[in-house]
Amino acid sequence: MSAWLTLIRWKNLLIIFATQLFIWACVFLPASSTWNHLPKSLLTPINFLLLASSTVLIAAAGYIINDYFDIRIDLINKPDKMVLEKQIPRRMAIILHGCCNLLALALAWYVAAQRTAYEWLFVQLLCTILLWFYSTTFKRKFMIGNVTVALLTALTILTLLVYEPSLHPFLTQAIFIKESNGATHLNPVWLLGGYAYFAFILTWMREIVKDMEDLKGDFEEGCETMPIRWGLRRASYFTQALACFALLPLVLAVPSFYHSGNFIMAIYTMLALVLPLFFWIFNLHQKATAQHYARSSSQLKLIMVAGIGSLIINLISEWIQ
Repeated sequence: MSAWLTLIRWKNLLIIFATQLFIWACVFLPASSTWNHLPKSLLTPINFLLLASSTVLIAAAGYIINDYFDIRIDLINKPDKMVLEKQIPRRMAIILHGCCNLLALALAWYVAAQRTAYEWLFVQLLCTILLWFYSTTFKRKFMIGNVTVALLTALTILTLLVYEPSLHPFLTQAIFIKESNGATHLNPVWLLGGYAYFAFILTWMREIVKDMEDLKGDFEEGCETMPIRWGLRRASYFTQALACFALLPLVLAVPSFYHSGNFIMAIYTMLALVLPLFFWIFNLHQKATAQHYARSSSQLKLIMVAGIGSLIINLISEWIQ
């Protein structure tokens, strides 16, 4: 059982589920109570669980197929962590991959069918197709593999927006919306877009760092990742530049939170996001070893988790106010 859990990266799946849960609980539910004129929400607790399960199953299938096509690379980069072929037959893995995808599509179909919006299934089909081509082709190419994973991570958030038609009217509205009583609220679609943006940038950074960690095995397999084509130094500089695109909005957000009276979010953003990301940028090129890049990758994951946690912190701070 532990080998199967390792194969599907259960910890990462837990983060994916937690991300969608916090988005649903901290953005969707408050929006439905703030704007009473909205149509009835489709993502009830049951439908949300079905859609989140669909996302988790697609991600699990992606991890399985990635390991399936990466056996030779993993034998070089991380032989001690391999479970495929050593503990799990490849045939069983590919069967589970197919079952996960089929079940994921069935769950999403059930939710979409309640509004006869079967076109929404394109999101799940797109993710499944991208994960297949990522594992077979994209991840061995310059930059396209990194961008593909970053896009899939952002879609984890945006999928909820696609399947919640009550929020679709906000797509054409401004960042801040004023109610009839004069109160002003942040457009939930823009909020989701902001989190999707950070998920995209931070995942892109982390994928490059993982390629830097796996440089030896990727090179022997003939891959053309960014560290192989550009070298570790130039890849580091590019990743640091991406980090600046994530850091700048956060730096600007701190005084904005402060002046609006949201001191808790101002402090949290500075301590949990701005400072860790700043030190991460500074520390990235200090060493050029696989161990160092593995630690840098883990640190980025922690920063991403802290970003998810900001949803709860913001909700708590608004309650206190």
